[in-house]
Amino acid sequence: MTRLYGETALGLAWIIALSSSLAVLFIGEVLGQTPCVLCWFQRAFMFPLAIVLGLGLWWRDTRVGRYAIALALGGGAVALWHLGLYGGLIPERIQPCTASGPSCTDDNQLVFGIPIPFLALIAFGLITLFSFLSLKERRS
Repeated sequence: MTRLYGETALGLAWIIALSSSLAVLFIGEVLGQTPCVLCWFQRAFMFPLAIVLGLGLWWRDTRVGRYAIALALGGGAVALWHLGLYGGLIPERIQPCTASGPSCTDDNQLVFGIPIPFLALIAFGLITLFSFLSLKERRS
């Protein structure tokens, strides 16, 4: 029962990571929206999550959740920072996106009216939660 519970949680985490990875590729490559600096950092955490969780499921290694937690927490920290910039909570003088490339705070950061950093934060949070649950042992 514990193994099935862990694999289900890992499967959900993998689906979120894979969906998020494919979504940002669609936004960038199909819709032509160039990612800002912080979006690139978030991608650097999300793309390996899809691979690591997928391999963990393939090899039935339920301990892979501990590596996913580390990656998801790192990506979540960047997403939280990005959301703070987008929301105006972090002063403009320390924004990494103003020097070159697309802005971290303009309307290009919206998908269906929702800020991309918020969607990323939710995805990283859910991946962290499901990865943590995959490590928990159920007691009868």
